[in-house]
Amino acid sequence: MKNDEPTVGRRTVLRTAVFLGVAAASGLLTVSGESGSGTPGPGPGGSGAPAGPGAPPAAGAPPAAGAPGLRARALPEKAYRLQPMTADAPVRAAAVKPAVRTRPILELPAEAAASRGMVLTFDDGPDPRYTPAILDTLARYGVRAMFFVCGEMATENRNLLRRMVDEGHVIGNHTWTHPLIPQLSRPALASEIGRTSEVVQQAVGEAPLWFRAPYGAWNRAAFEIGAELGMEPLAWTVDSLDWTEPGTPTIISRILDGAAPGVVVLSHDAGGNRSQSVQALSSYLPQLLARGYRMTLPVLPPR
Repeated sequence: MKNDEPTVGRRTVLRTAVFLGVAAASGLLTVSGESGSGTPGPGPGGSGAPAGPGAPPAAGAPPAAGAPGLRARALPEKAYRLQPMTADAPVRAAAVKPAVRTRPILELPAEAAASRGMVLTFDDGPDPRYTPAILDTLARYGVRAMFFVCGEMATENRNLLRRMVDEGHVIGNHTWTHPLIPQLSRPALASEIGRTSEVVQQAVGEAPLWFRAPYGAWNRAAFEIGAELGMEPLAWTVDSLDWTEPGTPTIISRILDGAAPGVVVLSHDAGGNRSQSVQALSSYLPQLLARGYRMTLPVLPPR
């Protein structure tokens, strides 16, 4: 039987190896104090604590970072089967930019004009000396208007921007410094318009959807940049010329004489002494309402 002893020993080693392989594959053996399902197993003394730093590394485990020769414990199965965070995220439709126009909108569409609608607009502000009084008058008569603001004024008076929006008015973009647009390079114009939209968005949470060129001096770049920023160009039909300070009665008569369904009225709440504009509004607004005109806001064209 001595000749059979080596053979028996080899068979015993092979059977033991096969058993260990099957046991490991079926999860009967634990690795670094953890069961094959990822549930912590008992450490030294059966306390459930992981093996200490002197414990031998698990076979096949990757080396621990910063510890050459040592191997980290196997990660639970869930750790490397995470789903992408955007898998269930809703799909957001891209914003539709308005078409690039070749001329600004001058008046309300026919359906608004049919109801004797008019739009009151105020440029160059906000100015803490005059804008609050204009807002007070509009609130007194329950009327909403549009304010085309300059960025250099808006950034110093963000509280007035917030009041405008809180009271239902619309804020438009009137560039940063009120320049003559045809004299600007395209990058300079993009900065003038873009910075103003940013200030408005920071103050009220929404960028302007309307743009007006200072002095009514439009060019192709103004239409293109405005459209790129999601704005429609709005001009005016009736100019009060209040910036010339012609006197309160003159401002009143110009607006009353030009009143008609669908018109857009231009006035100013900054850029100089606008006390005449403030006084004129308190006179012509109740007269317009008494004549059956309805002060309204323009509706964005379909995109």
